[in-house]
Amino acid sequence: MSHTDPISDMLTRIRNALMARKKSVSLPSSKTKVHIAEILKEQGFIAGYSVGDEQPTPVLTLEMKYYGRSHRTRRPVISGLKRVSRPGRRVYVGKDNIPWVRSGMGVAILTTPQGLMTGQRARRLGIGGEVLCYVW
Repeated sequence: MSHTDPISDMLTRIRNALMARKKSVSLPSSKTKVHIAEILKEQGFIAGYSVGDEQPTPVLTLEMKYYGRSHRTRRPVISGLKRVSRPGRRVYVGKDNIPWVRSGMGVAILTTPQGLMTGQRARRLGIGGEVLCYVW
């Protein structure tokens, strides 16, 4: 379990679950992780998520989303995840420098003064922030 970078740990667990074709993945919950799960759900990358009230740490469960009919031909909707800003190297962008991910086919997730949001929404609102990750 990663104590220094929980967001990177979340992305790695999602990546591993997709490679193993799991239906769901569970991880320790936090407000930031729940907001990231919300964005992934809104953008259609995951089927859903739920937050359990286990003690001492709540658990966030993400339902993975695949396309294709049979078990052999089904492919994950998420084809890639990349952590951008890390604890050792923070990456901040202004409103004019918000990156496009895969020519608009992917999503950049930013943390802004108005909360977590996609790069497209931040561009529309005219605010910049810290680039957490790319999802495509």
